[in-house]
Amino acid sequence: MNKPEINDKITISGYTLITGYLGIVMIMAGVITLLPLLTLIFYPQELDQAGYFIVPGVISILAGYLTSLVLRGKKLGNLERNQEMIVVVATWMITIGVTAAPFVLTGNYTFTQAVFETTSGLSTTGLSVVDTAMAPRIFLIHRTVLLFFGGIGLVLVMTSVLSDIYGMRLYNAEGHSDRLLPNLLESARLIIGIYSGYILAGTALYVLFGMSPFDAFNHSIAALSTGGFSTRPESIGFYDSAAIEMITIVLMLLGGTNFLIHLLLLRGKIREVLFHCETRITLFLLAFFSPLMLVLLMHGMYNEVSTGLRTAVFQAVSALTTTGFQTVETFQTWSSPLMLIMIVLMLIGGSAGSTAGGLKAYRVYVILKEMKWKLVRDICPNRMVFTETIPRYGKEEAVTSREKEQIHTFVCVYLLLFLAGTFVFCLFGYSVQDSMFEFASALSTVGLSMGITAYDASPVIHWTASAGMFLGRLEVFAVLIGAARMFSDGKGKAAERKTGIRR
Repeated sequence: MNKPEINDKITISGYTLITGYLGIVMIMAGVITLLPLLTLIFYPQELDQAGYFIVPGVISILAGYLTSLVLRGKKLGNLERNQEMIVVVATWMITIGVTAAPFVLTGNYTFTQAVFETTSGLSTTGLSVVDTAMAPRIFLIHRTVLLFFGGIGLVLVMTSVLSDIYGMRLYNAEGHSDRLLPNLLESARLIIGIYSGYILAGTALYVLFGMSPFDAFNHSIAALSTGGFSTRPESIGFYDSAAIEMITIVLMLLGGTNFLIHLLLLRGKIREVLFHCETRITLFLLAFFSPLMLVLLMHGMYNEVSTGLRTAVFQAVSALTTTGFQTVETFQTWSSPLMLIMIVLMLIGGSAGSTAGGLKAYRVYVILKEMKWKLVRDICPNRMVFTETIPRYGKEEAVTSREKEQIHTFVCVYLLLFLAGTFVFCLFGYSVQDSMFEFASALSTVGLSMGITAYDASPVIHWTASAGMFLGRLEVFAVLIGAARMFSDGKGKAAERKTGIRR
């Protein structure tokens, strides 16, 4: 008889396991940094820019490989409670740092500006300090690559090539609320497949209606990732084309939609898609605010209804999906009522589980339904019984008290951060309206700007906006919980060293 094999592998857990994961993250960040080099195939005249990407990319891959060796030949143990938050936050911080290096190496950007730009890209915001009229194409592609990976999620990219028993915890911690398929690995790959298919279709349509292939590829990714980085200083307004604007609107709406809804849409389940609560509130908000914006735009700004309607619908979709593309030259001439509508739409944002930011349509829908339920309870007799449910993915689902509490807490914290960031901008002499617009754009990862976060802005402005974009992309609590867990672990280690007693 053969003797059973004895599993004598060393089990690693806690921060040793986290270190191994972060080694893999560094490899991934290095690969992301090297991808723009493919641009040189089409634009070999920019070969002199290659070193800016090769140096940080190769260093990151080598450092990541050496760090990941702690996993080799080991049995993966347990991540303790909330340590997945540390992995997610560290993943984003490492990737931001590595991908910022090419900007710094050019000598044209400070470290602060570089971090601002890459945070904006990975968080799919679109605020920028780059002069797109002068920037080399390899750097424009670099920004677009950041939008691609930031849109689908860095952890989701890891999951698509690396599956482990903690993948779902990392997946949820990054802000993904649903699995498309029972198997997480297959779900991740399906999401990337859907995402890539839309990008190719969008690129083809853009080219068909007059965009250059380079612009078409960049804008397709930027629209679908709800990122808003454009290759033109005038954004989509440069093309002055109703067809291109319509294609962009469709891509922005797709990007602001939950990936599970995409799966239902591709399976032809139109009723379930339209019945979904987020679809309902998105269509309602656009149907309500677009005509209102049209009326306000026609009051002293536009003479033709068709032009006003194009502008109103495009900018409403751009704000609500948190994309940040624009067809107007500046928002400086917009009236206060118009600016208020834009701020409200930016704060609401797109669907949960999409590439969009903001409070998310699902949370807003639940809060509005709660208001209705409260009125019904107060008006109707006590003997009347009704179930508090909302339509999700084609069926009615109950909203638990715990879920409502979580939504209330998130909304309160989100709005407090919004006020804090607005206050910081006001300290630099900007008006309350402009400060609210700019920080709402950063926190909700939109990208529309009043010029406050321009190239020559104060470092405090850039760091405040970067913090807003970072917190907004990871939905605040992942960052707060991860920081609290690290602080708690640090205190525990300090106590161990002081007392000599291992916990």
